[in-house]
Amino acid sequence: MASGDDDDPIIEEIDVYLAKSLADKLYLFQYPVRPSNMTYDDVNHLAAKIKPKQQRVELEMAMNTMSPNYCRSKGEQIALNVDGTTYDETNTYSVKMMDKQTFSSIQATTNTSRYAAAVFRKGELHITPLTGILQMRPSFSYLDKADSKTREREAANEGGDSSQDEAEDEAKAITVRFARPESEQARQRRIQSYEFLQKKQAEEPWVHLHYHSIKDSRSEHEKQYLFCQSVDASENSELVKTPKEYLAMLMPPLAEEKVVKPVGPSNVLSMAQLRTLPLGEQVKTLMKNVKVMPFANLMGLLASGTDSTAVLRCIQQVALLVQGNWVVKSDVLYPKNTCSPHSSVPAEVLCRGRDFVMWRFTLERSLMRKEIASIIKLPPEDVKEFLEHVAVPRINRGWEFVLPTDEDFVRKHPDITHRQHMLWLGIQSKLEKVFNFSKEDFMPKNSPQPDPVHVSGEERLKMAQERAQEKQSSLQKDLDATRAGSSIHVKQEPVSDREDEPMDTSSSIPNGFVNGYPSATSPGFEHTNGNGGSPAGTPSQELQDFMIKTFRKHFVLTLNELKRLFNLHLASMPAGHRVFHSISDHMLQDAVLSCQCKQIMVPFPTQSTASPDEQKVFGLWETGEEFDKHRRLLFDLFAKNYRVRRNMIQVRLAEEFGEVSKADIDRLLKECCSSHAGMWYLKGTIQS
Repeated sequence: MASGDDDDPIIEEIDVYLAKSLADKLYLFQYPVRPSNMTYDDVNHLAAKIKPKQQRVELEMAMNTMSPNYCRSKGEQIALNVDGTTYDETNTYSVKMMDKQTFSSIQATTNTSRYAAAVFRKGELHITPLTGILQMRPSFSYLDKADSKTREREAANEGGDSSQDEAEDEAKAITVRFARPESEQARQRRIQSYEFLQKKQAEEPWVHLHYHSIKDSRSEHEKQYLFCQSVDASENSELVKTPKEYLAMLMPPLAEEKVVKPVGPSNVLSMAQLRTLPLGEQVKTLMKNVKVMPFANLMGLLASGTDSTAVLRCIQQVALLVQGNWVVKSDVLYPKNTCSPHSSVPAEVLCRGRDFVMWRFTLERSLMRKEIASIIKLPPEDVKEFLEHVAVPRINRGWEFVLPTDEDFVRKHPDITHRQHMLWLGIQSKLEKVFNFSKEDFMPKNSPQPDPVHVSGEERLKMAQERAQEKQSSLQKDLDATRAGSSIHVKQEPVSDREDEPMDTSSSIPNGFVNGYPSATSPGFEHTNGNGGSPAGTPSQELQDFMIKTFRKHFVLTLNELKRLFNLHLASMPAGHRVFHSISDHMLQDAVLSCQCKQIMVPFPTQSTASPDEQKVFGLWETGEEFDKHRRLLFDLFAKNYRVRRNMIQVRLAEEFGEVSKADIDRLLKECCSSHAGMWYLKGTIQS
């Protein structure tokens, strides 16, 4: 040790002092895009501001526009792009020239505990801890402002062609949805998201500062705070340590790391955690997650050696038997005093609707969503959720139960199967009172048919004559009752593409109708009166009157909208008032074309999401008025263009008919069109 000290002698001892006056206010500014010999000390600083919590600083510095290195034309062009030609107080550049630039800071490091500013004076070293180290770089926010100005001008140009007094869009019904309660995991993810952090940063207000140059008297005064105000060692205890304390600071003891239990998503089930729960809770948790499960699969998920009898007792408390499989009870999924996350429907109503779906699956393998929705009267989102729990969509078959019938469980446990059947009978009786139906309404349609019996033609004719004589009076009563209380059916043509759910192929046409028309065996069929009183192939007078009245009111309709209005008209008719027989889409179109209307072949874009019925557009062609020629020219224009501008319509009208008043153009557009984003479309052709 002695020889080492001789080789490395102490030359000088310097006292070190810790200055605290500026400990929480001292920042180090770095300018990485500028050489160190080219400082900004002599540049005029116009403004300064800071966000203390974020340690974000912005400085505005003047530019020397008289310098030979300054391009005057570029500076004027930038000012024109940013501020435009008008002058107001919000302009970025007041002299119509880029005469200043802004520097914005980023943190060079977030941990400044190892950094300090030091001043050496009279053999003493005074150090002050740094609050932040910021790198100042040029900000180009003025380019963002120029882009926004450009977009505003483009939007103004697009909207400039449309009339100032265009009618507002018609009011539309909206669905109110309530956000589901936010879980703790979702809240943590939201707080850590970039969008949330940006919002929090924007909420902190700017603190405006006064800049003093390096040679200013106020700056000289502030520099004195870099020196420790007291040289007494008792007041600088941070730098006075015993050897043991100093060694502990150099080599701190290792702290035991606390094992943090990972937090998984709320919808992920840990089997290790699951098996720590009681058996009843295990079964309930599994059924809530899986929704439907065979008993054998449930036993496989539980710990080996679990008593199946105990599991059967537990499963009957939280699930019901459907086609030999266990489906979680509705009140387990929708507890009391809760509501639907989609539509805010109360849990009691949801449970009744879901019980109806499950009960129907005890009778048949497949269901139609539209049929279910028409009975339980719940929003489509909730009905779809019920079906997704226990079924999968099949093409042309609706929603099919997701699992095959578990015949093995039914055979092994007849007592449980019988008990579950009795439970379903009780549920059925409650549902019949709520939804007003009987079980016979939902008997399986594909019931097995008896084997055919071969009977000769003479025997068949003789038997028919005998039955007719025996039942003539009863048949006459049935026929009268059918005519008095029959309903009206509008046949919907099948749409082959873009179906939101499996197509319902079950027939809704009563016996005696073939493809929407009365057959020869129909009770109400007459060979000379196939369409409610008019000759075959000709629309009835009542249907023609409806078409004329409708198109005189709307002028332009898609086939989809026309069918909706026709169904509303049928629904408004008094009960038992039979005017129309079954009406097909083709009959509706023929009726339209026979009432001085024509189909407009609108060239929809290839990426259009419109259904075939929405792409069939009809317009009123002839009313006997002078204004018809304007309407026909508009239809010809839309036969070549999916959308047009107002000025294009004005030009075409002027070319064909001379000067057309603004009132006539407004009337034409109001009758036949609707506007969106400065463009005009025929009614019903705008795609959301």
